[in-house]
Amino acid sequence: MSTKKLKVLVVDDERVHRFALSSLFADWGWETEEADDGVAAVAAVEAGPFDAILMDVRMARMDGMEALRRIRAINPAIPVIIMTAFSSVDSAVAAIKQGAQDYLTKPLDFERLRTTMEVAMGHRQPEEDTPLQGLDIEGDMRMIGQSPPMLALWEMIVQVAPTTATVLITGESGTGKELVAAALHHKSTRAKGPFVKINCAALTETLLESELFGHERGAFTGADRRREGRFVQAQGGTLFLDEIGDTSPTMQVKLLRALQEHEVQRVGGQETIQVDVRILAATNRNLEEAVQQGMFREDLYYRLKVVELEVPPLRERRGDIPLLTSYFVQKFANQNNREVKGLTPDCMDLFNRYPWPGNVRELEHAIERGVILMRGDYLDDSVLPLALQRWAGLHGEEIDEEPATLKEAEKALILKTLEETGGNRSEAARRLQITRKTLFNKLKSYDLA
Repeated sequence: MSTKKLKVLVVDDERVHRFALSSLFADWGWETEEADDGVAAVAAVEAGPFDAILMDVRMARMDGMEALRRIRAINPAIPVIIMTAFSSVDSAVAAIKQGAQDYLTKPLDFERLRTTMEVAMGHRQPEEDTPLQGLDIEGDMRMIGQSPPMLALWEMIVQVAPTTATVLITGESGTGKELVAAALHHKSTRAKGPFVKINCAALTETLLESELFGHERGAFTGADRRREGRFVQAQGGTLFLDEIGDTSPTMQVKLLRALQEHEVQRVGGQETIQVDVRILAATNRNLEEAVQQGMFREDLYYRLKVVELEVPPLRERRGDIPLLTSYFVQKFANQNNREVKGLTPDCMDLFNRYPWPGNVRELEHAIERGVILMRGDYLDDSVLPLALQRWAGLHGEEIDEEPATLKEAEKALILKTLEETGGNRSEAARRLQITRKTLFNKLKSYDLA
């Protein structure tokens, strides 16, 4: 059992009210920290994680709405409960739209306050289950997220899915390109037809040709019977060509012919087979650069790229990390018959700061490992993969002088890393897990370039 106390930040410009709430929370066994306005609240969140924030709307230097916006930018995982006078409920509704977890009207009902706080911190289920925000695909398949990049992607999926357009899905490994392909199929007019997938990078050229187009008996050693290829298997439906950028020049020619003529031939056969298939392709490579380098056919590139959908990396949609985390924790807890009450604040804070080079797939695997290895009620960073633990150790080291802001902390960390690498910017960028260009721009912003 975890003995770590829950930590709540109380934000109110009335000292007596702060003291009363802190005393009440102490009676409930919670640790509290106080802030007298929005400025102090933002600074407190920059300094460390909290399980929840209870914040007034009307305050002097920075009101609750502005503080909410800034807190969400720093750590969207922290649930924020807004306090407001009954006559200002409109402000509370506006706060909900900006990301607040809930609101309470003054004078506070202490029983409702405790229930609301426990629900926000994951220690009590809400009276009605709130579905995770995302795009339903089919069955249990969902695309989880509510960030602007994901909302824009969903809008494009809904718009493009009913058409016959060939779609090129781009994005880094682990971002969910196959889910996008599945969504395009299941929301299309071909949804009742088959959805056939093939990973072009996983097969040799000979095997890939046979898998795509089929083969006749005796076409090669081991071909003891005729076999239909994926194009024929996908008749009336959708064929998803994953990792299309890894195909050979010879295979690119054959794919181009199939797309142009809507027909294929089995390996070792003479019969021409007409196919009615919608093509979706995906790659984590820059095909435009590959075309310029002569590694990918330009005509095939434009044939595939009638519409291009780019799936954003997880680091560009950090606001979705709490939703994804909740989804995966529930998924793996159910699969492994484990009771998981949630994540510790430090663990959730690490999830929000880590750059996730492996994207959603890396997050999923980290949570699966954590759920299997955890011993208490809460998943903490001690059971996470070594890559995350090492990153936390590197980026959590104490700086000689305590920085007042996140910007100063970042500057201090960059300077410390450059010192450790003898001024080697490429090596420093690698250790910091940012690009060399990003490092240069940050140094320039600090007048250190």
